[in-house]
Amino acid sequence: MPLELPTSRDQISALQTQRKRIAVEWAMASPFHRNRIPADIDLGRLDDPDEWRRIPILDKEMLRAIPPLEFLDRFCNAPRAQIAELWRSGGSTGVPLFYPRTFEDMEYGRLSFERVFQCSGANADDIAHMSFPLGIHPVGHVMARAAQSLGIGVNWAGAGNSTPSPAQINLIHILQPTIWMGMSSYGLHLANMAEAEGIDLAGGSVKKLICSAEQVTDAKRRKIERIWGAELYDGFGMTEAGMMGCEGSAHDGFHIWTDMYFIEVLDPDTLDPVAEGEDGTLVVTPLWTNNATPFIRWNSGDIVTYKEEGDSDGPFSVFPVIKHTHRTAGFFKVRGVNMNHTEFEDFMFGHEDVAEFKVELVTRDDLEHLDVYVEVRNNVDKTNMRNQLRQNIRNTFEVTAQVDTLERGTLAREFEQSVKAQRFLDKRQ
Repeated sequence: MPLELPTSRDQISALQTQRKRIAVEWAMASPFHRNRIPADIDLGRLDDPDEWRRIPILDKEMLRAIPPLEFLDRFCNAPRAQIAELWRSGGSTGVPLFYPRTFEDMEYGRLSFERVFQCSGANADDIAHMSFPLGIHPVGHVMARAAQSLGIGVNWAGAGNSTPSPAQINLIHILQPTIWMGMSSYGLHLANMAEAEGIDLAGGSVKKLICSAEQVTDAKRRKIERIWGAELYDGFGMTEAGMMGCEGSAHDGFHIWTDMYFIEVLDPDTLDPVAEGEDGTLVVTPLWTNNATPFIRWNSGDIVTYKEEGDSDGPFSVFPVIKHTHRTAGFFKVRGVNMNHTEFEDFMFGHEDVAEFKVELVTRDDLEHLDVYVEVRNNVDKTNMRNQLRQNIRNTFEVTAQVDTLERGTLAREFEQSVKAQRFLDKRQ
């Protein structure tokens, strides 16, 4: 194992002191950073916050300004012969970026994914059904390889066309895995499809859900856990760094592997540090997975809160905890009213009788309309449900919506084409 789990904060601090200097030296060898980082920065004083903050913040728009064909030569600084693979950035907007990973990077990258299983209590007695997409984005194949490196068997189902959802449900029924892992929206999609077909996932073999790659709201968590009859552990990572953390048993946020990633939580406007518990933007410096891509003081765009001590026990309690505020989610502006996607999803999944939903913003007669499509559980009066949702949406979001009910399985078939459920669609003309 390339890096043992630390047992004290002093160990973590010593590693950070050592590796921050290496991270800065490595970044200064990159043509991109050469004129950004002050030439006179004192490498012996990087633990001094004032000296460290002389390094300017890096964000994705700066990288997107580099022509794609020049990215490997201008930003990256590893010989191509050392590159083991490339990871696709996970953002949904703009032109995707592709980050090379050296063979040494991959040792630490796999370790960062292994810790998710360890933090969630998985072990070699488990068998995992892997429903993350397989491809150039790392989450699927690295999660599977990390599980196997710990002696956990893996069913490499993937998602989408590689193994259609009905086949996934059948495989789970036949192969009896104890862990299901994939994006939370896809887990909900599979659960709704199974429920519509009369399959009782809650009475099945899966007892642990491991999710990542998208935010999990409280209401979505309760719904997924209820239908699956399993406990959900959420992991947090980014392609610029690796898998950075996972929930412990208290589910009060992500324990961040701060021996592998130096993090800062800063005021989004002033970029000054915020107090513990206050909202701030997450800034990350990878300490071990930076051999090819010298990310330093990377503004991830995540708005989080930070606390030194989490509520979980065990060896991973040595790490601090961050929790998403969900402020970075998308939103619609409907007739002048901002409607946050995450808040609306939490609201919808808070209704126990709502099995699935999607939202479309459309133009009719030159006016904006909010159309909500809902699948309801069996034996629920659809007329009453439509009326109740219209009223509650109006009272909560101050927007009048058109609510229509769909037959069970309609949205499952639609979402099947995209793997990650496209619940919010802007179709305005």
